[in-house]
Amino acid sequence: MESSGSDGDEPTLTDIRTRREAEWGVPSRQFQRWPALVAIAAALALYVTLPAHLYYGQAWFLPAIEAALFIALLVSRQREQVGHEWQRALAIALIAVMSAANVSSLLLLIHDLLTGTPVHGTKIIASNLIIWSGQIWWTNVIVFGLWYWELDRGGPVARCLPHHRAPDFLFPQMANPDSAPADWAPSFFDYLYTSFTNAAAFSPTDTMPLSEWAKALFMIQSFASILTAVLVIARIANILP
Repeated sequence: MESSGSDGDEPTLTDIRTRREAEWGVPSRQFQRWPALVAIAAALALYVTLPAHLYYGQAWFLPAIEAALFIALLVSRQREQVGHEWQRALAIALIAVMSAANVSSLLLLIHDLLTGTPVHGTKIIASNLIIWSGQIWWTNVIVFGLWYWELDRGGPVARCLPHHRAPDFLFPQMANPDSAPADWAPSFFDYLYTSFTNAAAFSPTDTMPLSEWAKALFMIQSFASILTAVLVIARIANILP
């Protein structure tokens, strides 16, 4: 006769099934888009306040693209399960544009750091470097948080479906389901937090990337963060008396 493990020494079949479901990622019952919209608005504010020499082309181009993304997310219904593919493809394309723009700003900042190019005829000072690099670093955190939120298990809409694909991230609540409600699912803040800790520590902390694309994004984000920190600190050390 099969033991049920009711004596508390052995896990029951229900416990094993619950743990496996948690590790796979419990379907999200609902999700909210407004945190992502706020994050996009913050990224927009960080970008438009950069000096003109830290972006390519016209100053209005990226804000216009981000405004289009903002509208696309706003008009998407929270639980839409049919016909959302084109909206998700548009969101991914626009996040890619945001990423490219932030990388270009980082490259231009690195160029200024290495060459000591004056800005509008004025020598770069330490306070400017701290502010500009901080804006680029925070934009990096926001953009990668959006990447993780949009791509994990097929996106926020797909995560609501009972038969979503395998998870791309292993959150602590998934590895230890007893520490969270049975229906716990990651929110946008969880992905933003994951992005922040990866950028700050230059490596995963409590949330582990599982898929190859997730690991690749972690590597790219960590490299950009390391590059920003090392070059800015080195330049500031050379500027400060």
